[in-house]
Amino acid sequence: MPHEKHNKVIYERLQEKLQRRKEKGIYRKLQLHQGLADFCSNDYLGLARNKELYSRTKNELGQISSVLNGSTGSRLLTGNHAYNEALEARLANLFDAEAALIFNSGYVANTAIMSCVAERTDTIIYDELVHASIKEGYRLSFAKRYPFLHNDLTDLEKKLKKADGEKFVVVESIYSMDGDRANLNALAELCQDYNANLIVDEAHSTGIFGKGGSGLVCELGIQDSFFARVYTFGKAIGSHGACVVGNHVLIDYLVNFAQGLIYTTALPLHTLVSISNAFDYITENEHLQKDIKQIVRHFQKVMQPSKFDIKLNDSPIQIVRIGDARKAKDLAERLQRNGFDVRAIVSPTVKLGEERLRICLHTFNTESEITQLASYLQG
Repeated sequence: MPHEKHNKVIYERLQEKLQRRKEKGIYRKLQLHQGLADFCSNDYLGLARNKELYSRTKNELGQISSVLNGSTGSRLLTGNHAYNEALEARLANLFDAEAALIFNSGYVANTAIMSCVAERTDTIIYDELVHASIKEGYRLSFAKRYPFLHNDLTDLEKKLKKADGEKFVVVESIYSMDGDRANLNALAELCQDYNANLIVDEAHSTGIFGKGGSGLVCELGIQDSFFARVYTFGKAIGSHGACVVGNHVLIDYLVNFAQGLIYTTALPLHTLVSISNAFDYITENEHLQKDIKQIVRHFQKVMQPSKFDIKLNDSPIQIVRIGDARKAKDLAERLQRNGFDVRAIVSPTVKLGEERLRICLHTFNTESEITQLASYLQG
């Protein structure tokens, strides 16, 4: 039948594309690695597994009489709750902004703001290593867009000079696949010189840097230099969701035009309560930020010298460059067999030839674990 023939054709096409990935050594599949030492997750401060924090969230939920299993609708319909607005006010204060707006994830927040703010006559200029969610967002806009070389302000300035309309510059404070910092102070000065609107994704600095986990921009004290900042809660905060902060005009605009907010069911109350309690916990336990920095220093110490091309950072994300997908996967599998959950990062997540191990450090990793991991890596 024609319908069956059509199905056969499309499935053959999909299978061919999957087979090509297998041949290149970049085929993805879901994995379970239970019982391994975690050097893979984004739970940098251990809050996703923190039993005290779990109990606090559970207890607070028990005191709220209007708790539902789900939020029942989008924020503009039945999904708004007084807790949403109280938490947004708190987040605006924490991140030293006029207003905040909660989204369901960092991916949604980035895609939403990039897709609806810039217009056809505008220009988006982005660091070539920004997250896929940012790239997804600018593809949905009608604006012109150009990448600039990673952390290369000279190349950025060249692009700014030829940009039309409103100019938007988009960076991450800590880059997710490289672990290095953007030069935020210099970026802020350059964008001011060219009257460009600076947007930063603070996904991997939220919780790690800044008073109360307020991120790298607040730690540097340059929050007024940014048009918009995105903070996510699924990494060091140990929960889920994200927020965009900026002035009231921006937040009101997003409520009216950001499809990622308008057309999706809101986060459930449980998630909002867990976010709030996580920031309480970070504020009460200032040692967490010191602890993760100490863990990072220990890793750097035991990994030097190394037979690998290692990119050491002051963030919890450390990079071991391999340059070959199969070799990176083989090394990750050897580490897993020895009890360490380390994953290979391959194309298309990173460029061909830049395959690597991405080692994530956490407050719950012991120095002996890290020393042993380094020994297996070097062996």
